[in-house]
Amino acid sequence: MDLIPVIDLMGGQVVRAVAGRRAAYRPIRSALCADPAPLAVAARLLDYTAAATLYVADLDALTGGRPQLAQLAALAAALPEVDLWLDAGFTDRAAFETVRRELGAAERITPVFASESLASAEAAREALADREHAVLSLDRLGEPAGAAAPADRAACWATPLLWPRRVIVMTLERVGAFAGPDLATLSALAARAPDCRFYGAGGIRDAADLAAAEHTGAAGWLVASALHDRRLPPAPKRPPFSA
Repeated sequence: MDLIPVIDLMGGQVVRAVAGRRAAYRPIRSALCADPAPLAVAARLLDYTAAATLYVADLDALTGGRPQLAQLAALAAALPEVDLWLDAGFTDRAAFETVRRELGAAERITPVFASESLASAEAAREALADREHAVLSLDRLGEPAGAAAPADRAACWATPLLWPRRVIVMTLERVGAFAGPDLATLSALAARAPDCRFYGAGGIRDAADLAAAEHTGAAGWLVASALHDRRLPPAPKRPPFSA
């Protein structure tokens, strides 16, 4: 199972996400890295986990602001061997294509289309048509989050035919809360789409939680707080990433 480190960007800094309460997020305080600058945190997380994928959540864009293009471009330039999964509040495919052109790193930017951000069921169908490259994030904060129109609210959750090969189950209330991973929801969704690879997000407390997640068949898990608090051991060493 893949462990995918996460950085949440807000106002040009990495912040600690807690239970989806974005207004309360503060600059990261980490046992791994004293500097909250995105490049410093990303490089340290990648070194610690030996991961080849980094998940980046642009919280400015996710909350209605402009994408943090300078920080995103710097990450792409400094980490040429890393696959960047980017969630920047894309409302449709065109929104991602605009950011990708401005970043100029198309081949290494994997779009994450979040159910909380997609404008409609039709926008979801278009954005997720490239089943091999797109990633869908099924977001929930107490209940499934979907498109703004009431009729489409849970369209992404309710329609497995929309799902690309890779699907994230994002349980926002468990992010940074050390409440344990939401294995039941991931397992239930995986049973509906056995040809998809499912990744969890939120709740990991320790290595035992990762082992339990792997036992359910999860392809990977997105992790931040458990790494910053050294609740998980480092991966075997390899040549370090440099920022």
